[in-house]
Amino acid sequence: MLPVIALVGRPNVGKSTLFNRLTRTRDALVADYPGLTRDRQYGFGKVGPVPYIVVDTGGIAGGEEGINELMAEQTVRALKEADVAIVMVDGRSGLTAADEHVADLARRNARKVWLVANKAEGLDVELTAAEFHRLGLGDPVAISAAHGDRVASLMDEVLADFADAANEQAPDEDRDTLAIAVVGRPNVGKSTLINRLLGEERLVVYDQPGTTRDSVAVPFERNGEKFLLIDTAGVRRRAKVHETIEKFSIVKALQAIETAQVVLAVIDAQEGVTEQDVSLLGLVVERGRALVVVINKWDGLSAEQRRRVEDQIERRLPFVDFAERHTISALHGSGVGGLLAAAQRAYQAATRDLSTNELTRVLEDAVSEHAPPLVRGRRIRLRYAHQGGRNPPLIVIHGNQTEHLPEAYRRYLINRFRKVFRLDGTPVRLALKTGENPFKGRRNKLTPRQEHKRKRLRDRTRKR
Repeated sequence: MLPVIALVGRPNVGKSTLFNRLTRTRDALVADYPGLTRDRQYGFGKVGPVPYIVVDTGGIAGGEEGINELMAEQTVRALKEADVAIVMVDGRSGLTAADEHVADLARRNARKVWLVANKAEGLDVELTAAEFHRLGLGDPVAISAAHGDRVASLMDEVLADFADAANEQAPDEDRDTLAIAVVGRPNVGKSTLINRLLGEERLVVYDQPGTTRDSVAVPFERNGEKFLLIDTAGVRRRAKVHETIEKFSIVKALQAIETAQVVLAVIDAQEGVTEQDVSLLGLVVERGRALVVVINKWDGLSAEQRRRVEDQIERRLPFVDFAERHTISALHGSGVGGLLAAAQRAYQAATRDLSTNELTRVLEDAVSEHAPPLVRGRRIRLRYAHQGGRNPPLIVIHGNQTEHLPEAYRRYLINRFRKVFRLDGTPVRLALKTGENPFKGRRNKLTPRQEHKRKRLRDRTRKR
């Protein structure tokens, strides 16, 4: 499981700036205005020896009331679900009572704490760090999140223990076992579905707790095939199957998606497609996971309600139109029988080997039927294609002016490759490479006759 790092501190100390630095994105809003981040924000990062999940929290200042109290509760939750807390202070402003309040929360709720003095560019590091020793969180690390100063060395230290643990554990993966994560909002029926998939025919089942948040991985076999089901809500023991209330943790979902080879995304048909469903599925696609969309509680809907749900899926989830869609009742078992086979098909598509000759032939046919547009009077040329990666499939296309290829034409090519190579169930990524023009910067050499014609044409133009 990926380690989880929570960024906490009073308002305007640079948490969102560091979040963007650690995730190499601009997902967290950054402005010189206190209290901008009110909710927890999650992202994947890779600065340092191992990848991780980083959580950006709202600033807390003590004596919270109303919305500030809710922000403080969000911060405490982030501290409890994280492996490491980075307490940020402002190296230029000095120590405040709010910093002491944040440090106290971290001491009481975090597993491990690092104290970071931000905005330290141009300052004496020892002097900047000195006054923050009063917080009792050890030696402060002085950084500049905005400029990136000492951020990499900070992450080397923060992640050192996790790198050692990863090297020690490094288990030999069973390549014959398909890891499937079951994700979805609370109470959509994830645990009911897993227990239904396991059923009475299970051959090998044991609980394998996750590192800190009780995600459960359940290995089992079905018809000679090995599977590993990752339940983000925790698989119930048989005596507790009747308990329907599920705890929801975004961290569990992120870790499960990263660990799995295929994701079963469960949607509650009775509630329809929500913003949380859209966000979760967007994350699955972003991470390149093979996907099966599971619409649960379908049996209790009228014909009109079913049409409404289908319309919502078409409107709100067009970006997962590549995934198989299954309507089921986890409680009664209807439609569940085909899910494992669908997961296998999706993974086979995600890991399929694609021949360069075949890819180039399909590209040529697609261009022949529908040519790319003109750019400044010149046609975009797409010459050949080859496979650049698997899981998800990456198709690299070489040509000229490829950077001007419209998004609509990219989708056209992806759909053509998907159809020909049967890549249903997996995202397909396209990389476009423009080759150097060998004649760029060189004037073509003309024959004497051509030079004479050019000179006569130039002379006539001048006379006019």
